[in-house]
This record gives sequence, structure tokens and C-alpha cells, in this order.
Amino acid sequence: MKTIRYELADSIATLTFDEPDSPVNTMCADWQLDLTEATAQVMRDAANIKGIILASAKSTFFAGADLKGTMRLKASDASRVFTEIEQTKKNFRTLETLGVPVVSCINGAALGGGWEVALVGHYRIAVDNPKIQLGLPEITLGLIPGATGITKMTRLLGIVGAQPYILESKLFNPREALDLGLVHELVSAEGDVQAALRSAALAWIAANPRPRHPWDAKDYKMPGGTPANPKIAAMLAVAPAMLKQKTRGLYPAPEAALAAMVEGALVDYDTALRIESRYLARLIVSPVAKNMINTFFFNMNAIRSGHSRPKGIQRYVPRRVGILGAGMMGAGIAHVQASRGITTVLEDVSLENAQRGKAYSLKITDPRVEKGQMSPFEQKAVLDRITATQYVADLKGCDLIIEAVFENRELKAAVTREAEPMLAAGGFFASNTSTLPISGLAKASNRPQRFVGIHFFSPVDKMKLVEIIRGKQTDDETVARAYDYVQALGKLPIVVNDSRGFYTSRTFGTFVMEGAAMLGEGIPAPVIENAAMQVGMPVGPLAVLDETALSLSVHVLDQTRTDFAREGRTYEASPGERLVERMVKEFKRPGRAGGGGFYEYPSGQKKHLWPELKARFEKPTLTWNLQDIKDRLLYRQAVETARCLSEGVLTSVHDANIGSLFGIGFPAWTGGAMQFIYGTGIEAFEQRCASLAATYGKGFELTQADKDAIRMHQPVY
Repeated sequence: MKTIRYELADSIATLTFDEPDSPVNTMCADWQLDLTEATAQVMRDAANIKGIILASAKSTFFAGADLKGTMRLKASDASRVFTEIEQTKKNFRTLETLGVPVVSCINGAALGGGWEVALVGHYRIAVDNPKIQLGLPEITLGLIPGATGITKMTRLLGIVGAQPYILESKLFNPREALDLGLVHELVSAEGDVQAALRSAALAWIAANPRPRHPWDAKDYKMPGGTPANPKIAAMLAVAPAMLKQKTRGLYPAPEAALAAMVEGALVDYDTALRIESRYLARLIVSPVAKNMINTFFFNMNAIRSGHSRPKGIQRYVPRRVGILGAGMMGAGIAHVQASRGITTVLEDVSLENAQRGKAYSLKITDPRVEKGQMSPFEQKAVLDRITATQYVADLKGCDLIIEAVFENRELKAAVTREAEPMLAAGGFFASNTSTLPISGLAKASNRPQRFVGIHFFSPVDKMKLVEIIRGKQTDDETVARAYDYVQALGKLPIVVNDSRGFYTSRTFGTFVMEGAAMLGEGIPAPVIENAAMQVGMPVGPLAVLDETALSLSVHVLDQTRTDFAREGRTYEASPGERLVERMVKEFKRPGRAGGGGFYEYPSGQKKHLWPELKARFEKPTLTWNLQDIKDRLLYRQAVETARCLSEGVLTSVHDANIGSLFGIGFPAWTGGAMQFIYGTGIEAFEQRCASLAATYGKGFELTQADKDAIRMHQPVY
């Protein structure tokens, strides 16, 4: 066997998982074959076996499915996958019902299929380390726990109790698992944990010669009751509708998981397993699963392991960081830094402004203290790390200074010149601009090679993405340090090259402006907003424009026109930009903060679309196509992403996908803007773009360079 070591000694059969040339154990094809062979060997030795131990030779217990293999599956493979899943379950069942105790020795993380392997044990022993993660994250990858996970967790915790761990992929550590009854014993994380796990396993085997799983007992009753229980039935009557409200019908996995839970609870254990297998076999070959696996596993791992970080540069974490500007962005950055143990200097033009920015951390942490999620001592420690000041001199000695002032080139230049001399030796300077090219802003710096863009998203404490922008003169060390700083904050860094709007703002702008353009064409505003929601965007383009301020969009437009004029060029505003400009300058509708924009915001009531939109823009005789509207909103962003890739603004697919999902809210079911192209099929995507371009303009045109970039960066598994 290649992936499992089988040993029989002193009447104890030990199956040690040890996949070669891999840091983790997975349910790869070899492992599935080996499990069948190991199970057959156990059966041959059954008369001499008094107990079975499942163990791992890796630093973790088991990582789960072979996701690279999953990415290679085709729709026609569903039947084969079903047979393979059933064989794995047959092996599990054989070990569980042999009549001898089976113990799982969980020395590290056991996720997805790994947790399902752990559940084979009648008795589960884990290392008492709070950093160890256990559970079933399959839903986040567009899959379901289909190797007994749904069936067993539902029978262990009940339909209601299991839902957070199945439908929401809630993970837990060993001590939490002990409290839930999912793990039965903990051993100390100190010393030789493998020896401690084995010793505990042998002791339990000796004391429990004939164990069985709860559901195999004649008097077994499902915790909380089956779907026949009136209370459970009442909950299940509304559960599908509530789930559909969350998924909008775009994510089949949660719906399949709920169905497998409920249907499985109505039948015997073995039938429940087959139901689970059928749902998984159907899902695992679906486009949505592949899209989500590609991005939320492979692309996310690429970000976390630093694939876009310049190589060969020592890791770096700044100890003291200065923030220029204590507005919403500056205050948010200061809070996140201080929460991560970084000494922070928050500077503004007045002490009052700076203190107001510091008070934001109090506002954020007060609810956590009230709920017992944070102690008053921890809250004080966070606040003590922030120094509010009006004096630039207080920034002296900072390893990094980030300007987070208003989007005005002259203002940013002034604060850069004033604060940069305060940097410690070897320190670097960053701008939090969301649109202004970094190379232009770096002209105010005495050390443009040490000047970089670090673009946070609002609200900073909630948004995971940070866009690092390399200027024309920014050196590798500065980019690497910025990457390390962002990771030290617990956030996801993507690295892009300099351009107007960079990647996220530029691409996000196409979404909102396409929505505004459609309004200008006469399409009803409610149709536009609802179409965006139906394809999976978090909110409609008009609502987003209101939140970010129409006046800000006009300010950026004016700045762009000025910049073009300086270069002797004329900027041609898009139809969407012209409509937004009319809203602000003609109709005096600057956005939510200014009293209203596309929406009205009556005090104490729900917002609603501005009634005048219908009279001023809607064309009752216009014939519109809902699918076209949906496609325009998604395809326009995907086209812009491909352009960013062909122009070198983006240099990798993983930065594109993660940036689009976490920065601009591109629908998760697509796997991101580039994966949307690959999931659709390159040729089909190009044909649809050509059709949209013929009807709706050059925003959907793909150049040969764009097409070449799409093909060149296509991932291979």
C-alpha cells in the first residue's frame, strides 16, 4: 500500500495514514484503493484483532478530499464517483461493525473528509491544542460532507444541532469538540503526543471490548427528534425558504446538504449514507463546485503562501506604524493595527479629530466587551496602543507611515512631504488611495522606491482584502514588506501594478457605471437592482453608488479629466459617468451621506428608490431582456479583469479572483471574475462578449491581447 501503513502487534491493528510526497493525507485515488486493501487485511486478521487504531504520520491527522483530482472531474464521471464514495463508506462500515473497538488518534487538523475519517472511530482522542481545527468546511467549497459526515453528525447532534456544522461549515477545536461529545478524550499538547494518544487509545480498547456507534444501538433516538417530531417539522417547513433567501438559488450545496440531513433522518443508517452519496456525486462534478474549489482553496492558498510576494526577502513586521488622517479609513486602519498588537500613531490636523478617530476603536470594542467576547483589560490594551496627535513630529521613528487623507493629489503630496522625514531608517511610506496612480503620488517622495500603495476597503475592520499597488519605482523589498504587514493584520493581500483605479476600483467602477448606463437607457431602476441581486452581487449598482457617494464618483471624474488635460488628452466619460454627473450637478443628488441619491432615506424607515427616477429616466416603450441585464453586470466586470491581466495591471489569476470576490463582491458561486470566464468556457465567453458588444458597446469588446491573456493564465490541474 502506498498511503497507509498496516501493522498488527499485540492484537492491535494500526492503520497509519502517510501519503508519500505530500505534507498532508488526502482521499486521493491511491488512498481509496489502499483503504480497501487495508480493510480486507483487517478482515483476514479479524480473529487475532482486539482493537483498531487510526493514526497519522503527518503533523495533521487528515486533510480531506483530493481537490486537484476533483477539479479534473467531468459531468460524465458522476456515476463513477458515486461508486467510489460508496466503496469508501463500505470500508468505513466494515471497520465500525467488526465487533472490536476502533479509536481515532487525532494529532492535528481533521477537516472535511479528514473529520469523516476521524468519525470512523467509536472513540476519538485529540490533542488539547486550541489551534487544531476540526469540522466540515465542504459547503464553502460548493460541496457537501458526503463520506458519512452529514449522516453521522446529524445522528450525533440532531437535525437542529448539526446545522451550524454542516450548513454553515462552523469549525471547532478539540476542547469544543469534547463539549459537543464529538471527541471523547483529550491528551496534553506537551511532550510526545503520538505516544500519549496511543497510550490513551490502548487503555480505552482494553476497557471497552465491544463498543458500537450510537445509531447502531437498538434504543437509539435522534437528539431533538426526527422530522416527524412536530417541533422539527415546524422548523423544516420554513427552513428551505430561509435557505433560498440566503443562497438566491445560486448555491446548490447548502440545499443539497439540508435535503440529505432531512431525508437521511427519515430512513435507516445505511440508506441515509446512499442518499448522501447521491447528492455528493451530483455536486462534485458541477461547475459551481469547481469554481469555488479553485478559488476558495487553491487561490486562497496561493495568497496565504505568498505566491505574489517577491521572493528571497526576509519576513518583516513593523512594530510602530503612523496613520495620516483620522477619518473613517484612518481610524479603521488604526483599530485593526492596534488589535493586532502594533503600536499606532494616529495624526490629524487637530487633536480633536485625532481623538475622534481613536474613539472609533472604543465604539467597535464596546459591544464585544458587553457580550463578554473581550475583557475590559484587553480593550484598554488596544486603546493604549493608539496615540492620537496633531503633531507630525510624533510620527518620528515609525517603520511605516500610511496616508489616508482625502482623494486629492495636492493634499496627498503635501502630507507625504511633511511626514516622510519622520520614518525610521529603512522605513517605507504608503498611500491608501483607491484610484490615484501610485507613480504620480510617489513624485512627492524623496524615496519613490520606498513608496507603495496599500489600499484598504471600508469598513476596514470587516473587509478582508487589501490591494498592494506597486508603483513604477517601488522596489521588491517594499512590496514584500507591505505584503507581510497586510498578513500581520490577518488580511488578504493581492499585488497589482500601477494604473488609474488599479484593479479593484477600476473593475468595480464598470459594475456601477454599467448599472447607471442602463438607467440612462430607460431600463427601470428596480429591474437593474434586482437583476444584480439575482446574479449574486451583494447589492445593486445604484445602491452601491449611493453608499460610496455619487459626489465622490464625480470628483474622481473631474480629477481624471484634469489629469488627461495635463497630458494633452481629452477624457471621454462613459454613459454611466455622465448620468451620475447629472444626478449630482443637475438634480443635486450626491448620495446617501448628502441626503439622497438614487435612493431616498426617510428617517426611521426603510430606504426606497427616488420616485423621480421613473419620470426622468424610465422609457415605458423600451423592450429589455432580463438575461442581457444580468450578463451585462457580470460580463462587464470579467472583461475589465481580462483587460487588467493583458495590460499587466494584474499578473496572476489568483490575485484577480480573490480581489474580485473580497474587494468588489463578485458572486462567490463564480469563483471570481477570471474563474467566471474559465467556468463559462473560454469560447462561450468570447462569443457572448461579441454578442453583448454588438448591442451594448465597446465595454464588452475583447482584443486579441485580452484573449491571449485569458488562455495564457488558464489554470491546469
